Amino acid sequence: MIRLGLCCKFHATPIAFKTTTVAALARLPRDRQLANLSRLALANAKALHSALAYCAAHQIGCFRVNSQILPVKTHPAAGYAIGDLPEAAEIVSAFKACGRFARQHGLRLTFHPDQFILLSAADPEIIRKSILDLEYQAEVAAWIGADVINIHAGGAYGDKPAALARLAAALDTLSKPVRLRLTLENDDRIYTPADLLPFCRETRTPFVYDAHHHRCLPDGLSVGEVTRQALATWNREPLFHISSPREGYGSRKPGPHHAFIEPSDFPGEWRSLDLTVEIEAKAKEAAVARLRQSLARKHVHLWPPVV
Repeated sequence: MIRLGLCCKFHATPIAFKTTTVAALARLPRDRQLANLSRLALANAKALHSALAYCAAHQIGCFRVNSQILPVKTHPAAGYAIGDLPEAAEIVSAFKACGRFARQHGLRLTFHPDQFILLSAADPEIIRKSILDLEYQAEVAAWIGADVINIHAGGAYGDKPAALARLAAALDTLSKPVRLRLTLENDDRIYTPADLLPFCRETRTPFVYDAHHHRCLPDGLSVGEVTRQALATWNREPLFHISSPREGYGSRKPGPHHAFIEPSDFPGEWRSLDLTVEIEAKAKEAAVARLRQSLARKHVHLWPPVV
């Protein structure tokens, strides 16, 4: 069955996650900073519960959690440990309630950290800061039962083999909660499936196949061949990504995402698989609903089934 996933936020549904800036916090004494951050974290836990309830009610089988679900968590000046927050116990309890709801309704939860997570960086300090962020997201992932923290391989820095060697070394330093969840995805500028599939096999890292990125940055491998190889890297339900180009694949800039998914862009090779497919489209929940309807008309088995 195909499980369709919604990414991070909503287009029209009035469910939103709160954030703040370091500049705004800097105007406050530390106790008021922590009080504000505590309030935001609790609000976001409640918003996540609402998001999951929406997914359960609208046949959306997966939800990608915003990587700033705990705002500025690892910032060097404004960051904090969860125990620093006045409502820490209530916050953790609220997130754990989200995990129970997800399990009860068969929902999968994932993370996709921001682009500044660079485990292949030439600067060790960038790698150190990236790992701090991954550790924070693994902490929340443990509360809610998320099984994926998906990242890109990063930059090539003029020497792709050397960059991948740094990435491999960084993987060896990760804590077990991060390493068990970490996955790698091909991108649309630097790393193709042909670059990453051997790396993923060697390091035993699941490969998240982004078909849109592959179409933007082809490598001679077919969708079917990448799909076959990607599936073999997983020890749990595989996770792939799909998007459609805003300006078309023949355009000068095929990378930016369209509001919806063009049905013909969904690979036929995926239709009979047991697979999570996250929908990266600007119309968010409306895009998921439209693609679900299109796949149902093609008699694709979808999770959760309509009862």
